[in-house]
Amino acid sequence: MPVASRLLGVDFTCAPTPRKPIVVAHGRADGDTLVVERLEHLTALAAFEALLAEPGPWLGGFDMPFGLPRAFVEAHALGDTAAAIVDELHRRCDGRRMAFRGLVDAWGNGRPAGQRLVHRATDRACRPMSSSPLQTRYVPVGFMYFEGFARLVRAGVHVPGLHAGDAARVAVEAYPARAAHAIVGARSYKNSAAPDRVEARAAIVQALMRGEGGFGFRLSLPRTLRATLIDDTSGDALDATLCLVQAAWAARQPGHGVPVDVDVIEGWIVTAPA
Repeated sequence: MPVASRLLGVDFTCAPTPRKPIVVAHGRADGDTLVVERLEHLTALAAFEALLAEPGPWLGGFDMPFGLPRAFVEAHALGDTAAAIVDELHRRCDGRRMAFRGLVDAWGNGRPAGQRLVHRATDRACRPMSSSPLQTRYVPVGFMYFEGFARLVRAGVHVPGLHAGDAARVAVEAYPARAAHAIVGARSYKNSAAPDRVEARAAIVQALMRGEGGFGFRLSLPRTLRATLIDDTSGDALDATLCLVQAAWAARQPGHGVPVDVDVIEGWIVTAPA
């Protein structure tokens, strides 16, 4: 595969607006230094589609599920490949995310308590455990799959282990909380201007600049951008940067960090323990 000259970290939201945009961290690897060049804010899904269409070589870490739990997929006979599943899901739901919620709710309501929002193997392998891709409320990661992964497939992006596409445009599933946990443990760092959250964001940034966390890079970024990562109370700017770190790690791994025996229905979060 072409060596990615550009790296992306994408903190995705399924319904971007000027107040809650998709945040993209752009960077490049320079030896053992990961240079964060800029942040980009996408306020519409059309802008996200344009990003995916940009010529490579690039490799991006995307904070969205790339698959659904096998139990749900098999119960609905959605298919046996990542592309077939998301295409069939959109066909049955007529492209409407609320119809997807209805499908999930109807299935879950017929299952025992505690078994309604099942997880993938890769969700359980993470610390902290990531949300089920069937979760469409609170943090609606199910909608992120429905809107986000479908666009990756339609754009012809290559998804290692799951979908053969343009080898110059590569996407891996990232999980910024996993990267943050490797540095500050279970400390909360998002959605608040409280001193402890600011301190946690600062600790993450400083540790990455020192090359800590096990990713093999020291982070380099302008002072103004460093302040942005710490001062952004939503944590979205920092999450995009953490996705960038995971993308840089994946770029140096065999198979881009995706196990050779990956479940092609469920997918895999890079840097999750194998």
